[in-house]
Amino acid sequence: MITSTSNPRIKQIRALNGRPKERRDAGLFVIEGVRLCEEALAAGFLPEIVLHVEELDPRASALLDAFKAKGVDSEVVTDDVMGAASDTQTPQGILAVLPLRALPRPKQLDFVLVADQVRDPGNLGTLLRSAAAAGVQAVWLHPGTADAYSPKVVRSAMGAHFRLSIEMLGYEDIRRSCTMQGLRLLLAAVGQGDAYDAADLRGPLALVVGSEAEGPGAGLTAAADGFVHIPMPGGFESLNAAVAGSILMFEVVRQRRV
Repeated sequence: MITSTSNPRIKQIRALNGRPKERRDAGLFVIEGVRLCEEALAAGFLPEIVLHVEELDPRASALLDAFKAKGVDSEVVTDDVMGAASDTQTPQGILAVLPLRALPRPKQLDFVLVADQVRDPGNLGTLLRSAAAAGVQAVWLHPGTADAYSPKVVRSAMGAHFRLSIEMLGYEDIRRSCTMQGLRLLLAAVGQGDAYDAADLRGPLALVVGSEAEGPGAGLTAAADGFVHIPMPGGFESLNAAVAGSILMFEVVRQRRV
């Protein structure tokens, strides 16, 4: 049992919950709670180690047994140690350290989300969750966007990391990938282009969503094949990135089902 918050493993987890550089250098990230751990297990993402408190509810106990059956190491920790290792105010009593392993990009793409300068972790996590639900095949993050593996993004995404190909790409790589895959680069921009429900979104496309404050950057704006907007008769200037992106992704789903 780990009883000290100074234990090297606990120090490592706290570091992984901190700066992106720590996660990149170690090639690891942290997930917390039964739901996320279940999603990881179902997708075949096995942790390096699972930490848990001694008293677990039946669902968490079954999850722990399933990990052990796969040969995953586990360690019991005290409640205080779990609190120190956790990034949440109310720890659920179980967390896992996973290899930072992204799913490979599908060979043929027809539905990609590009997050450009979406700096808020909660917004990015929600975008990832909506992307997974909408059947997006890949998510490309431009530098300046929040780290996809930060604790808040991972929590908000609710398991999307185990379903999506997620890459960090610069403007040139995004443009080149769109050209090679025959993707139309379509930017969401306030008041520009067609209204989202009038635009033809049935063909292969890469949908670019920028930050609420700044929108997409100049590089992708200049390279865009078209623009689309969400009418707001209530007079608001903009929606946050997560709401706007989710509306647009599910409009793609709707049109492709017709």
